[in-house]
Amino acid sequence: MPRRHRRLLLLAALAAIAGLAIALTHGSAAIPLADVARLLVSDDGSVHDRIIDELRLPRALSAFAIGALLALAGALIQVLLRNPLGDPYVLGVSGGAAAAVLGAMLLALPAAWYTPLAAAGALLSTLLVFGLTRRGDDWRSDRLLLTGVVVAAGWSALISFVLGIAPGERLPGMLFWLMGDLGDATRPGVPLLVLLVALPLALWRARDLNIATRGLLQAAALGVDTTRLRREIYFVGALLTAAAVSHAGAIGFVGLIVPHLVRRTGATDHRVLLPAAALAGGTLLLLADTAARTLISPMQLPVGVLTALLGVPMFLFLLHRRGAR
Repeated sequence: MPRRHRRLLLLAALAAIAGLAIALTHGSAAIPLADVARLLVSDDGSVHDRIIDELRLPRALSAFAIGALLALAGALIQVLLRNPLGDPYVLGVSGGAAAAVLGAMLLALPAAWYTPLAAAGALLSTLLVFGLTRRGDDWRSDRLLLTGVVVAAGWSALISFVLGIAPGERLPGMLFWLMGDLGDATRPGVPLLVLLVALPLALWRARDLNIATRGLLQAAALGVDTTRLRREIYFVGALLTAAAVSHAGAIGFVGLIVPHLVRRTGATDHRVLLPAAALAGGTLLLLADTAARTLISPMQLPVGVLTALLGVPMFLFLLHRRGAR
């Protein structure tokens, strides 16, 4: 691995550690970094100890894992589309997962149903997009993108219908969750587990992903089973998105911004791009969530609002650059 790639991964890891430190020290009650380090290894029963152990640490780990999942899903989808505008949010995958979870909330189903229902909604959305786009053995990236936008609009209409018939006492919580909220993400185990399983699997296919970026026809000529690779990519991308959405709502644009910015550093090799994007995506959402709960403390903003404020200008910039070409 070239030295610059090792340096990039090291910087991404250091940024993630710094982001975690900022998340643990900042909030409505500021806690010095030395006290945070001490409280992480000891339990003195103080108020600060409970804040760290019960509130900030689980939420910070959830934010990092969810951001990493979304960035990893975006990187995989962009390979499939050969298009930097690919993103679970833009293609309607997030919308399918969100509609399924909101339906579960409307029916007052237990929270244990959220992840499997989100997975089902994300997979259904993925099958719709790719099924409606496919012609023979070809998927054109522009058709995929346009079809994804239309499917996302359909999910948005269904979400509006669910919100319109929801009981008044449930509506505020559903709306806040829909905008992307990590306030209840106090169980980071599932997203961390999904990340620890999905990232090595994606790295195992990194060589084929590198070849696929040149075009699926050329990849097939070089011996890559492109049909299997495409199925794996959108299946894994849907599951990654479902795991993220079921825990934090529809947080958009992380999967769009992060892989593109990592590629701008020259990391086009997916053996470097995938772990770097996961680290950067986790750090981005970690910092965004810290800002969301501290900017107007003690009130909290939905973290999805901040990621959208970053993502919309970036999306328009990328769209403009592609149009100029």
